[in-house]
Amino acid sequence: MTSHPHFKPRSLRRVLAISLLALAGLVHAHDESEQAAPAGHTGHAGHAGHEGMAKNQLALGTAFDGQGRLWVVGLDASQHLFVQHTQAADLAHWDAPQVLDTGGDEISADGENRPKLAFGPHHWAVISYTRPLSKPYTGWIRMLHSQDDGQTFSAPLTVHADQQIITHRFESIAFDHAGALHAVWVDKRDQPAKDSGIAYEGAAIYQATSLDGGATFGPDTKVADHSCECCRIALLENPQGQMVAMWRHVFGQDTRDHGFANLSAPPNRIQRATFDDWHIKACPHHGPGLALAQQDGAYHAVWFGLRQAVAGVRYARLNAQGAPVPSSLRMLPDARAEHADVASHGDTVVIVWRAFTGKATQLRSWTSRDGGHTFVLRTLAETAGPNDHPRLAQQGARLVVVWHLPQEVQLHEIQL
Repeated sequence: MTSHPHFKPRSLRRVLAISLLALAGLVHAHDESEQAAPAGHTGHAGHAGHEGMAKNQLALGTAFDGQGRLWVVGLDASQHLFVQHTQAADLAHWDAPQVLDTGGDEISADGENRPKLAFGPHHWAVISYTRPLSKPYTGWIRMLHSQDDGQTFSAPLTVHADQQIITHRFESIAFDHAGALHAVWVDKRDQPAKDSGIAYEGAAIYQATSLDGGATFGPDTKVADHSCECCRIALLENPQGQMVAMWRHVFGQDTRDHGFANLSAPPNRIQRATFDDWHIKACPHHGPGLALAQQDGAYHAVWFGLRQAVAGVRYARLNAQGAPVPSSLRMLPDARAEHADVASHGDTVVIVWRAFTGKATQLRSWTSRDGGHTFVLRTLAETAGPNDHPRLAQQGARLVVVWHLPQEVQLHEIQL
């Protein structure tokens, strides 16, 4: 058995905990409001105060590559961007970490705004992150690309053509089956001047596409006006080979439900995906999760919202156009659930989340073997300290929950 500075195998059983010895000093301060907020929190009004909170820089991106290796990307104890991967057939063995040259960029790695990984054809690999700028709530989406399966990476480039000091944040990235790399993000270039007297609710969703593995990008194009300002975007490919996205959207003046769109469609062709009717002049900082229902080309969705005065994370099936199937709607069986993720394979649907009990944070899963009709609840782990949102990494029938704590990264394999 081998070990390396960032990860040291602790167990070879189904639940694998990997110690991060070199990352022991990662957390600067324990942000109790972010780590332990109950599901009924009311968000951060107009972002007010959120950027001023103590940051918990535990957020990792994770993905499998074409060789079956699990990768993570995040910040080390010196706040440098690093990547590390397992061996293809053994999640308990990790190769040495690779610290990447980002040209001195500051990097956001907390909560919903984490570095991300994606792998494509032709030995392509890309890493994206948000670089905060000089003004509050502003940033640029930056990307490093590799043409040798992640052995080496380029210097960072800015994904979008617009380089104003405004919000370009909360990006999501994915390759489609043809090898095109898609990037979508929250963007505030359409905000009118404060003295214009023109109202513009929220921000916007923009996208750009690369045909050369992230070396260059085409023009910035708008997906939708009036997105929420600071929630993650769910992004995946539909059975027709088109990219679709789901995000928290502002309907009317203050209804923060979720929009769904095919990125190939003209701007503002939005399907409303949730109908909680949550009226709030704030950003909940709590984005959705989306997975393809492989039997029929529809979708499984999870999201946080306030519906008829009941706050919580909900699950529903969406049809192929992104509209909810009312009979499928249900609350997760945990009133404190937050930051859920979802994956599917065949008739199996897996939802994971974290929940603060008042004394500890639990990592929990809800698994269906019949396409989302019935589920089984499990508690996978718990911690009394800070922790990242759980993320799912999937490659075919292989599914792993990745949960980052200050001292370790826990990997929980779930049988599909």
